[in-house]
Amino acid sequence: MRDHWWWRPGWGLGRRFYTWHLIFDGQEDVHRLAADYRGALAEVAGLTPIPDQWLHLTMQGIGFVGEVEETDVDDIVRGATDRLSKIPSFDLRLGEAIVDPEAVLVPVTPAEPVRSVRDALRAAIGDVLQEVPEKSEGFVPHVSVAYSAAGGRAEPIVQTLAAHTITPATARIGAVELIVIHRDNRMYEWAPHTRVSLG
Repeated sequence: MRDHWWWRPGWGLGRRFYTWHLIFDGQEDVHRLAADYRGALAEVAGLTPIPDQWLHLTMQGIGFVGEVEETDVDDIVRGATDRLSKIPSFDLRLGEAIVDPEAVLVPVTPAEPVRSVRDALRAAIGDVLQEVPEKSEGFVPHVSVAYSAAGGRAEPIVQTLAAHTITPATARIGAVELIVIHRDNRMYEWAPHTRVSLG
């Protein structure tokens, strides 16, 4: 394991970033699953569990506040609103957690509707900005339930997860959130910007 909270290029205290996420406000089954994992991993050192308030599925960034014009953000929102209105709401299943070098994460299925939403967001950004941030390929939809806060061996986490049976959860996805995110407190925290409904 390695510490997730190293400062990636461009980031630092006080930086804010426009990004699209799926969030899980009011999704009690997702909160139950996250609580089950927090309980199972409570005795494992070197992890930062994610509170219900900050559970998310990362979708697509736009850029740093102050580097992207607000009028461009508004245009992207308008384009995303039009494109997402053509994508119906859908259900996701959150299953068994796996250990990544920087997180304990839960893959979601089916991946196809999530990718369709991300493709629509990328198209809306591409209509406005000369370059769409982040790569289109390699996107694996997941929800992290804990981040690694230190270097160390993964085996204790793997063994702890193997000793617990966590019932999968279901989430209903009916909207995408544009948020303004920061990581000043070794946690992804954000303020809402715009909620865009699916069709």
